[in-house]
Amino acid sequence: MTGMIPFRKMNGLGNDFAVVDARQAPVRPAPEIIARLADRANGIGFDQFITLESTRSGADVFMRIDNADGGEVAACGNATRCVGWLVMQESGERTALIETRAGLLGARQGEDTFTISVDMGEPKLDWRDIPLAEAFADTRAIELQVGPIDAPVLHSPSVVNVGNPHAIFWVDDIWAHDLERFGPLLENHPIFPERANISLAHVTADDAITMRTWERGVGITRACGTAACATMVCAARTRRTGRKATITQPGGILDMAWDERDHIWMTGPVEQEFTGFLNPETGRFTREAQAA
Repeated sequence: MTGMIPFRKMNGLGNDFAVVDARQAPVRPAPEIIARLADRANGIGFDQFITLESTRSGADVFMRIDNADGGEVAACGNATRCVGWLVMQESGERTALIETRAGLLGARQGEDTFTISVDMGEPKLDWRDIPLAEAFADTRAIELQVGPIDAPVLHSPSVVNVGNPHAIFWVDDIWAHDLERFGPLLENHPIFPERANISLAHVTADDAITMRTWERGVGITRACGTAACATMVCAARTRRTGRKATITQPGGILDMAWDERDHIWMTGPVEQEFTGFLNPETGRFTREAQAA
């Protein structure tokens, strides 16, 4: 298997990843190779390609994140939980510190081995930091809509940056809107110079939210950790909920909290699906072992 390196297929609530270890030797597939591997019909099938790299920051590992389209992003909450689990398995400790382009993120083991909490840091709320192409004094609701001016289908999203830009549209039914159609249009709207993740969220109680997400560079996903973080913050800022809530996505449930330091904590399960080998230059891969 010349040129082949090990990988793990993992997921957090169905938000899935191919994870490779590049701490001993560099691994950097071209964007077109990542896109080929991400293909669910002919490749491994994943939302993000995760590369573990060495770091001098004092963290346990640097986590590089490439979306299914091959574009690099700064943050991925569910991947951070998966990588936290891997680091804790290696070290035997119950905590881990992970460096990302979004900053240093702390992870800790929950009630059982496969439940991981991660501190996603503080949200960025100013329009310049999200970023938006226009100035908005209040990012709890910006002027953006889909549909006729007098009867928009979606309107007035809350926006925030939690390592990447997010827009949250508040709706009464997350399945009543064609997110597959509206998602790519809104992701690439001129108001978002770096594109954005687009979510539909329905507050079902003062501590419970259901949501769906169109993830930039990925598409519809079963779960998005940073979107859950964004939704928690925006729900609390708009007084739709308190600062703790369960967030239910198609892939499962996350326990969310926006603490007194303004740090966002996300807790949920991780799973290792199988292992295998891949060639980072050609995109060839073999599947090895199913997880027990």
